[in-house]
Amino acid sequence: HGKPVSARSAARRVVVHVDLDCFYAQVEMIRNPELRDKPLGVQQKYIVVTCNYEARKRGVKKLMSVKDAKEKCPQLILVNGEDLTPYRETSYKVTELLGEFCPLVERLGFDENFVDITEIVEKRLKQLQEGGCSRAGVSGHVYNHQAINLHDTTHVRLVIGSQIAEEFREAIYERLGLTGCAGVASNKLLSKLVSGTFKPNQQTVLLPESCQDLMRSLDHIQKVPGIGYKTTKRLEALGVRNACDLQAFPSAVLEKELGVSVAQRIQKLSYGEDDSPVIPSGPPQSFSDEDSFKKCSSEVEVKEKIEELLPNLLDRIHRDGRQPHTVRLTIRQFSSTDRWFNRESRQCPIPPHLIQKFGKESSNVVSPLVDILMKLFRKMIDVHLPFHLTLLSICFSNLKDLPSSKKGSIGFYLKQMSPPSGSGK
Repeated sequence: HGKPVSARSAARRVVVHVDLDCFYAQVEMIRNPELRDKPLGVQQKYIVVTCNYEARKRGVKKLMSVKDAKEKCPQLILVNGEDLTPYRETSYKVTELLGEFCPLVERLGFDENFVDITEIVEKRLKQLQEGGCSRAGVSGHVYNHQAINLHDTTHVRLVIGSQIAEEFREAIYERLGLTGCAGVASNKLLSKLVSGTFKPNQQTVLLPESCQDLMRSLDHIQKVPGIGYKTTKRLEALGVRNACDLQAFPSAVLEKELGVSVAQRIQKLSYGEDDSPVIPSGPPQSFSDEDSFKKCSSEVEVKEKIEELLPNLLDRIHRDGRQPHTVRLTIRQFSSTDRWFNRESRQCPIPPHLIQKFGKESSNVVSPLVDILMKLFRKMIDVHLPFHLTLLSICFSNLKDLPSSKKGSIGFYLKQMSPPSGSGK
């Protein structure tokens, strides 16, 4: 189909699709751990937009009306999910975390991300070949239980990709307490389609030989990502119901009906071909870093941990070029029963005189920031009593562009001269 060059590089690509399990419900269970083992639904208007697996076991489904859900499961606990702020914040944390592994991360809604890991895979492949060891074990499932051929470098690349996907999922769980599924394949379309094969909290890799089986398993054309509602309706009118029908449909007729570019694009999709790149989505909304440890039980240690975390964070903010206006400190206290969720946070605005120094003279901001963070720490912990922390996290948020319009610059005066509102210009 494509040019040979693009076909060659396309075979090299390794893309991971990361899809968080029942995302809104997971966020609510992290905010309130008592909901963990109870059937939980997240409600918007009169609809249950998502529910946890406890609720699913009892017959509750996504997008069910509240009335039907309550009938199915009288014990269902409903949480109002109209305010998207906690979901949005958590969602950006996931994208940002993936961005620490690899710059090519594309958000897809709140709970899905594509990551193009081709470069990382190439590096690891080289190390494997130089080390002369071909021990590459697959992580998770292989679609169709297909056998792996370690003499086929395309297979080996995807196997390495499965190991990296496992690392992503572990990091998301370790740092954010969230579980998710992943699909590993040679493009975005296939990685998204294969990621839901085994759910929840599992992953699947697709080898090229099984691609057609996966496409033919789609019983409805609307299950092909990239074919929208309107196109689906027009295809149904032509008698095209599923991916097989679309593969077999005469190209000339399709081009006449839908136009050449749409027809060629969707017919390629029906064969699992997709050369669209992973496009990084906008700058992150915050920068955070955290450290977890067995025990930290003195002010001196807390201060040391904070001093260790700051340089890397300040460096990332400097490279980003925006200035943060809010800083937050999160701690987790040890509890023998509960591994994740006894986290507590305090935040405050960054004083304006410090904001000016970000990026320019980073070394000058470390010590005043440490003072601010220690004050936040003392608001949460009475340092005169024994304490036992297992995590510290620092987050800079509320990022704003540098003010470029200084007094005296032409931009400043143009802003002053902006036309009176309502002039229509």
